[in-house]
Amino acid sequence: MSISTVGSVPIQSIVDRITGLLGGSGEHAGARRGALFAFAIRIASAAIAYFSQVLLARWMGAFEFGIFAYVWVWVIIVGTIVTAGFNTSVMRFVPEYFERGEWKLLRGFVLSSTAIAVLFGGIVAGAGVGLLHLLGDSIESFYVLPFILALSCLPAFALSDTKDGLARSRSWIHLALGPPYIVRPILILVFMAAAVGLGSPPTAVTAAMAAIAATWLVAIVQTLLVRRRLAGEVAHGPTAYRLGFWFKVSLPIVIMDSFYLVMGHADIMILNLFVGPAEIAIYYAVVKTTSLIAFVYFSVTASCAPKFAEYSAAGKTGELNELMAKSIKWTFWPSLAAAAAILAIGWPLLWLFGPEFTAGYPLMFILVVGLLMRASVGPVESMMNMLGHQNAVALTLFGATAVNIGLNFVLIPLFGLAGAALATTVSMGLVAVLQYLAARKHVGVHAFIVGSKASESE
Repeated sequence: MSISTVGSVPIQSIVDRITGLLGGSGEHAGARRGALFAFAIRIASAAIAYFSQVLLARWMGAFEFGIFAYVWVWVIIVGTIVTAGFNTSVMRFVPEYFERGEWKLLRGFVLSSTAIAVLFGGIVAGAGVGLLHLLGDSIESFYVLPFILALSCLPAFALSDTKDGLARSRSWIHLALGPPYIVRPILILVFMAAAVGLGSPPTAVTAAMAAIAATWLVAIVQTLLVRRRLAGEVAHGPTAYRLGFWFKVSLPIVIMDSFYLVMGHADIMILNLFVGPAEIAIYYAVVKTTSLIAFVYFSVTASCAPKFAEYSAAGKTGELNELMAKSIKWTFWPSLAAAAAILAIGWPLLWLFGPEFTAGYPLMFILVVGLLMRASVGPVESMMNMLGHQNAVALTLFGATAVNIGLNFVLIPLFGLAGAALATTVSMGLVAVLQYLAARKHVGVHAFIVGSKASESE
């Protein structure tokens, strides 16, 4: 093989292709570069998060790691819900207000989204502690203290999630993804290592305390950085508020997010009714491993969502349709390649968590199918939200979530962990089908990898 080729492909051709992806000045060039940058950050963050989970599992053992994993799943779900949907609607309203020069409303929305995240997070955290007290002995004792500690993360988690959306709305991908997906898992690992080094036992309680410190520190620093960056574009001045309208748009989104989060985590929540923390830990490790595939979907969505809103506000229907077609290709084919790679090395990846975790390897083949089904329609959900069809999206997720919960209750008693994986995959496939049909009906877009057409010209 000549050193001027890779396989049968000339090196110069590869260089030209990479240059073309990174260069260009057309309508989609910025979105493409943003997707590639978000993709790179997501790769780094996935590696860091995965490595941190491996170390936590090794330090804590399957039982304690299962407790922490189960508690943290609840933080992710509730922490996203208490943003009231403003973490996502910010990607619609901020580009829209920039496009129209409505600076008073922009300032008002940014202030409102921040206040709602912290206020609602605090209220729900307090209510959660009260609920734990009322439930008393009906909750296993080893869950109580980790839950109480984790609840204190809710305001910070919601604040960081909201600033993530604000940064993405301005295509500040490093400020959006870096703090929560790179810095936070590193800090959790560092604080956990420090605590263990100082003599604390490697338990779920210690891990929860490390998560508290990391989550609050990251939320505060990210908020200050995003605020300073925004001040460079929008001067201080009077504010205006349309809270009723903002809630009208945002609440269906948070309902949709709730359905999506429950659908994505119902397996773990319901497994807790039938199996112990050790088996939950094995399943959690499998989910974390296969979810590495999803960083492709996440990266494309992070970059394209603001563009969907921008094109919609400007009435650029042709550009929006073409971007959607391209985003599906940017999502599916890299996801397929990632799936093949993950399955090829899945067993040794699970072994890193501990020898007992390799029992979950067959589950990966089930879960991968669902992830590829979602990738086959690209960021159609994000496009629908940005175009004001969040109610239709919420309806599709409601149906799929109901099916998911029902299947988990039926299949887990029959097949154990495999039943949970199968329920998740079926529901993800159902979401893809329903959202494809919704996009055809409401937007007239063919959001599927087969048959989608996009011009190669920029």
